[in-house]
Amino acid sequence: MVLPIYLYGAEVLRENAADADLAQKDYLTSLVADMQETLRSADGCGLAAPQVGVSLRVLIVDGDVVSETYDYLKGFRRTMINPVLLEASEETREYSEGCLSVPGIYADVRRPAKIKVEYYDENFQKQVEEFDRFACRMIQHEMDHLDGNLFVDRVAPVRKKLIGRKLSGIARGKVSPRYKTRSK
Repeated sequence: MVLPIYLYGAEVLRENAADADLAQKDYLTSLVADMQETLRSADGCGLAAPQVGVSLRVLIVDGDVVSETYDYLKGFRRTMINPVLLEASEETREYSEGCLSVPGIYADVRRPAKIKVEYYDENFQKQVEEFDRFACRMIQHEMDHLDGNLFVDRVAPVRKKLIGRKLSGIARGKVSPRYKTRSK
């Protein structure tokens, strides 16, 4: 089922998400399936549960959407339940980011170039994996959502001031993305 994506200004996007209860396998499997369908319908490359109004530590990423630009991401998909950042490199990279919850706004964000993450996959198996390049970027962006952070929180203060009016408009529902959304 396609779920509405909560927009900038919604309280759920600012909450510290709770750990998902791994014993609730049917619920989590259904949530992940709905998130995958929602992500496909919005043509995005990542989605965290808080973005669909569920304050749980669950995220998905799908590199196929950006594989024309980053060919190494063809077929790259991850479901992460209760991800934990184990390591982050001191070396950083800057990329332009956007977000389904903040439509129409893009900004350069500096993040660690490599990370190591422990998580449970869609089969509830524990994984420990290292990521770099744009896969690293997608995962860090979505993990931020689990802690109530948005990419616009990481931009330079001058840039944040420049996009302030647009952010206020999104918070008031003055935006019309082509996917299903919810303001509060």
